[in-house]
Amino acid sequence: MSKSNTCFHCGTSSDDRVLLKCEEKGQEKYVCVRCLPILIHGKH
Repeated sequence: MSKSNTCFHCGTSSDDRVLLKCEEKGQEKYVCVRCLPILIHGKH
């Protein structure tokens, strides 16, 4: 069984959705394509 990465915002795994690698304060993280617009534009 392989370890899947998860979105740091919603917790979905790379098995369920495309994840993009990002970095925050020098720490590598992943964000899913659904949460990316929220991080860019903020919640309205």
